[in-house]
Amino acid sequence: MSDPVTQEGRGARGSSFWATAKAVAWSFLGIRRGKDFQDDIGRLKPYHLIAAGIIGVFIFIGILMLAVKFAVST
Repeated sequence: MSDPVTQEGRGARGSSFWATAKAVAWSFLGIRRGKDFQDDIGRLKPYHLIAAGIIGVFIFIGILMLAVKFAVST
């Protein structure tokens, strides 16, 4: 009756927020392979992608602010 694959064809495995965060991190670096990107489109949840992207932006801005603060103080 109940199959681990949802109606949209996404598997229960690999669609966690941490898998999404990993995909977003690789995408921020710009080194995501085309095949992996296509796999992500079919298996990752859109609201996880949005949340991970927003969190990633805040982390990136925080790192930039720390780097500028360090550079200015020396």
